[in-house]
Amino acid sequence: MKVFLMYRDRDFDSAQLLSRRERDLRYRNADHKALRLEQILPWNEEALRQDLGLDVIFEAMSLGDKFLFEAAKVTLLSSMTDLETILYRQTVLLDSMRNEQLVRDIYRIAIDAIEGERKNYWSSFGRYPASTLHRGVEVLQLFFGFLKKLRRLADQHANKFESEGFSRLFSMLKSELSDEYFLEIETHLDRLKFPRGVLISAELGKGNKGTNYVLRKPHEDGRGWMSRLFVRKPEAYTYQLHPRDEAGARALSELNDRGVNLVANALAQSTDHILSFFRTMRTELAFYVGCLNLLARLRDLGEPVCFPVPHPAGERRLKFSGLYDLALALSKGRKVVGNDVDADQKSLMIITGANTGGKSTFLRSVGLAHLMMQAGMFVAADSFSAEICDGIFTHYRREEDSTMESGKWDEELGRMSDIVDHLRKNALVLFNESFASTNEREGSEIARQITKALLDKGVKVFFVTHLYHFAKDFLGERGKSVIFMRAERLPDGTRPFKLVEADPLETSYGEDLYRSIFADREHNRRHRTQATIQ
Repeated sequence: MKVFLMYRDRDFDSAQLLSRRERDLRYRNADHKALRLEQILPWNEEALRQDLGLDVIFEAMSLGDKFLFEAAKVTLLSSMTDLETILYRQTVLLDSMRNEQLVRDIYRIAIDAIEGERKNYWSSFGRYPASTLHRGVEVLQLFFGFLKKLRRLADQHANKFESEGFSRLFSMLKSELSDEYFLEIETHLDRLKFPRGVLISAELGKGNKGTNYVLRKPHEDGRGWMSRLFVRKPEAYTYQLHPRDEAGARALSELNDRGVNLVANALAQSTDHILSFFRTMRTELAFYVGCLNLLARLRDLGEPVCFPVPHPAGERRLKFSGLYDLALALSKGRKVVGNDVDADQKSLMIITGANTGGKSTFLRSVGLAHLMMQAGMFVAADSFSAEICDGIFTHYRREEDSTMESGKWDEELGRMSDIVDHLRKNALVLFNESFASTNEREGSEIARQITKALLDKGVKVFFVTHLYHFAKDFLGERGKSVIFMRAERLPDGTRPFKLVEADPLETSYGEDLYRSIFADREHNRRHRTQATIQ
């Protein structure tokens, strides 16, 4: 049985796996709620989480559930590049939003089935075929109870879902879990309890040793109880063990194990198969449940969301309205300012303006929107359309190295070298005040050369900077492949946190610095004077 809620043609097993460090940690802790995917996260996972504020989003999606947290992390950081898969997930998510409680009910069934099997596992420590068979019967009976619940949900609510993913899942449940199938399985399970004992055939081998043990189907006796009571029974040889014959009991137990060994193994494989189905369903639904949790939080904040329109890589498409920083909205717990941009056919966006004007939050909103779109999610905007990027990378300003192993400038160039080693055509690189740890002219020249090299290789670049000479070098390409955005600053120095399309200015807003420094000093001096008078 297949789930197919994340991909059209396969189960969720993206080539991105959890790191060895995290996987080992989870297995040591043996936390049953941890997601145990055989996946490794992108090499720049830590940078993306730090620069884009992803942990705040993961927390909102998981609501404290470790499994949901990891499902959100793996899915968002996988960053798909297949257009059809992105659209496929969007339709499944839209179905989940329309039928939220049903999706949560299905997710709960998968969790209950997995936890029920785990409890049964720890209650059965036998290493013998008979104990394996006994556990297999109990687990299958447990699983079939949950499969019946899924079948009932499919019968009652399948018509409420329109996506290909859910339609195929419900169709599979109806076709493979028919009433006849359940009846046949229940009959087999009743037989495997051996209410009249175990019937085994064997042959004599060399030295009259038993060989070729085969478990036989019990003889069916269709006669009434009266006929069976008075009809003469066929002659048979019988042997009755003495209650204290431990060696005989052990030998008989070994004969029983040989007879049921093959059946026990087959039953164990069946339970593993069904358990795998429930685990896959839980893993794939965890992403959509996380999206529902995030959506509920944003509705409480009054923030809008939309389903983005993805375009094939290389088309240089980017246009949005009301795009806001999702991480900021979640951390502040209130609505935040959104931005409107039309950057279609642009490969480079240079963002300038005064400090605390919204440049970094704008850059973060763009990175988050691309990650969410390429995970198959909604995005934090009124509308959003963009091309698919073959990898998302961030190069943000960092604090000084506390270990003093390298200078700030060396550290910046080292991180840039790591990014270049992993870059591909049509990737997206987000720079935030990079290469500003040296003097203005040297930093501008380094930034210019790196940016031009990336553009020549087909990489899309967003650059937040105070390096005026760097920005000025690209003014001649304004309106062609370059767009300039500037953080607004009103005449009185206040910031509306909106970005507008505008050329960079050769100013550092010294008046703002004067006010922030000397106005505060004057305020403190007056406060101390007033306190002395009082």
